[in-house]
Amino acid sequence: MKGNVVKEKSFAFAIRIVTLYKFLAEDKREFVISKQLMRSGTAVGALVREAEHGESKLDFIHKMAIAQKEINETLYWLELLKATNYLTEEQFTSLYTDADEIIRLVTSIVKTAKSNK
Repeated sequence: MKGNVVKEKSFAFAIRIVTLYKFLAEDKREFVISKQLMRSGTAVGALVREAEHGESKLDFIHKMAIAQKEINETLYWLELLKATNYLTEEQFTSLYTDADEIIRLVTSIVKTAKSNK
């Protein structure tokens, strides 16, 4: 039986974001951007979980669309952390690649769900 790919990837990504938050707070002493990143980066998986048991198809679409916004915001915070030298190129690329994959999955799900209303 095949698992829910976006659910699994968003959960694994949330774990990476929590780890990054700890690194930024403890090692880099960065607290403002890291909290924003923590909020948006972990919200994606929570919203995917909420959508999984949405009250209706419209509720499902709405929650997944919010997840899409949250992962897009996460991309912004990652770009900002890279541009301000809190992340190395390697750290940035690894996290950004995962986030980009998730936004592509979520966007595809939203588009498909909207077209099947």
